[in-house]
Amino acid sequence: MNTDERDQGDYPSATYSWYVVAVLTLTYTVSFVDRQIMALLIEPIRRDLQISDTQVSLLIGLAFAVFYTLLGVPIARLADRRSRRVIIAAGITIWCFMTAACGVARNYLQLFAARIGVGVGEAALSPSALSMLSDYFPKRTRGRAVAVYNTGITLGTGLAMIVGGQVVMHVANAPPVVLPVVGQLYAWQTVFIVVGLPGLLMALLMTTVKEPRRREQMVNERGDANLAFSEVVKFVGDRFRMYGSHFFGMSTVAILAYGLFAWVPSMFIRTWGWTIAEIGLAYGIVTLVAGPVAVLFVSMVSERLIARGYQDAQMRTALISILVGVAGAIATALSPSPELAVAMLLPASVGTTAATAAGLSGLMTVTPNQMRAQTSALYYLVVNLFGLTVGPTGIAMFTDYVFADTNMLRYSVASVATIAGVIAAIVLSYNLKHYRRSFAESQSWSVS
Repeated sequence: MNTDERDQGDYPSATYSWYVVAVLTLTYTVSFVDRQIMALLIEPIRRDLQISDTQVSLLIGLAFAVFYTLLGVPIARLADRRSRRVIIAAGITIWCFMTAACGVARNYLQLFAARIGVGVGEAALSPSALSMLSDYFPKRTRGRAVAVYNTGITLGTGLAMIVGGQVVMHVANAPPVVLPVVGQLYAWQTVFIVVGLPGLLMALLMTTVKEPRRREQMVNERGDANLAFSEVVKFVGDRFRMYGSHFFGMSTVAILAYGLFAWVPSMFIRTWGWTIAEIGLAYGIVTLVAGPVAVLFVSMVSERLIARGYQDAQMRTALISILVGVAGAIATALSPSPELAVAMLLPASVGTTAATAAGLSGLMTVTPNQMRAQTSALYYLVVNLFGLTVGPTGIAMFTDYVFADTNMLRYSVASVATIAGVIAAIVLSYNLKHYRRSFAESQSWSVS
């Protein structure tokens, strides 16, 4: 494959490009509010539906992951050829309605089905958004833009904790809500409706985002930049050691991150007797602070490594970051006091957020433009299948079957964090040499 010289040209203005980052980051934030609000509601859902930790973990993980991962690839294929902003707007509409649908579910199966719908909608966002950002920013500032976008994870989780905690406290003391046909709602059901429907405003805001010109495209032997899916598969397959170790290594980051998102609130409730509102506020503040700190951390570490001549700077930053996150997670779970545990949540959150941002930025750098949405969808397919299932469910199974005591949840969190840390260190270290080869190759076809 050869470089397509049509890729050369000026990028949109910095002011407008960063406006697009702001819109996409806010959208990502809304998606994580809708995705993560359930973590704050575990205890009342368990009580009202009379289900186990493992069943709750399947709502948080497997139900969301089923179509979120499987539909990601065909949606991304469309995003590499059609309007990415339209695809994102459609996804927002679906996931917001399905979040609200969680609020009218009357049993476990209905709630499970609604969570699947949330995953279907959110599958449209990140592959399309990452592809767009790569066309708005040149390589030298792309990592920072992706890192800012990635703060949507911590912003969304933080807001879900803070706002969700306050809403739970309010609706718990308010008169019961009764809807036609559905009947009386539990307090946790009202929370889903309150946080789900306002997100529809983001679909309208996407109309202010312009579809950028595609850059850094390869052309095949026929001189065609519209690559067949088989050519995308061949490109990734020929570089399996780099992509495979990248995907699997970043999966360990997701296992830790999603495990913490799912079980930290319940860990504080069970271990130290905190209320939902108390842990919601504390964990929410920590995650809100962790987002910008992670951006600074990624920028500082990766730019320093680049200045020293490391071609694998982004993935080396991811490795350093996840080790920080693992150390923080273990310290959180084993802390002797809740105050120290809250403090240790900061490095845990910063580390996992920074690692994800660095890994995604690195992936975009070594992947041609017209493959970025599809390749990132493959990334999310692997990472989220592991992260959304092994993370929440792994911790739950340690609690239910290894320790057989719901009050031992903190030790389940520490166990999974330790295992994830060892695997991450091994796999991401292996990835570095293969990433350097792909980075060198990318210089032959990337000209902008």
